[in-house]
Amino acid sequence: MYNGQTILALIPARGGSKGIPRKNLRHLSGKPLISYAIEAALQAGFFDKIIVSTDDINIADVSKKYGAEVPFIRPEVLATDEAKGIDVVLHAMRWLEDHNEKFDLLMLLQPTSPLRNSEDIKNALNLFFEKNADAIVSVCEAEHSPLWMNTLREDLCMKDFIDKEVLDKNRQELKTYYRLNGAIYLAKWDYIKQCNSFYGDKTYAYIMPKERSVDVDDELDLKFAEFLMKTKDISVK
Repeated sequence: MYNGQTILALIPARGGSKGIPRKNLRHLSGKPLISYAIEAALQAGFFDKIIVSTDDINIADVSKKYGAEVPFIRPEVLATDEAKGIDVVLHAMRWLEDHNEKFDLLMLLQPTSPLRNSEDIKNALNLFFEKNADAIVSVCEAEHSPLWMNTLREDLCMKDFIDKEVLDKNRQELKTYYRLNGAIYLAKWDYIKQCNSFYGDKTYAYIMPKERSVDVDDELDLKFAEFLMKTKDISVK
């Protein structure tokens, strides 16, 4: 509980993955990827319950070993590439309510963000109360300005690819853009049920540094996360 509010940490971790087979169990600096989300949630110290939603028995066993609860096995239909993340969240919420459990707030912590730490989790929650928000979503500064991006024609001609006014500017002269980094999603329980989303008029951004915003999707991301852990002395707790 925090500030009088009960809070659930939900960690979604399906068994299948195309980019990295068995991704959530792959070792990163000697530990399975999913362990970092669980340990950061435990270190934050205010969650009333930490649950992993998975369709995979091995992931369930590892999650329990690191301190999370796995009260149900996710249906296969919610563990496909086509399954939407919000449906996984709503399934967990319905299951809990069916078993007489409900929380004031829910924080979604994806295991693919292993460099997000407990301080990020605490800061996002503090921002939630500071803003009197309905939801908080983490972002980081975009690596490249979208003003320097466009689709390509089939013949690869770059005529009008970049606006001439942008082309003549240095990077420092362009506006700062931010991107979703997938690390933290926090919202009121009832707001999620009403809107089927974390996004609305009173959703605010929690800005994270880029070095803690690696989203592990492929082998290169995994290697980069390990490199940062070894060379930047990044705390993940």
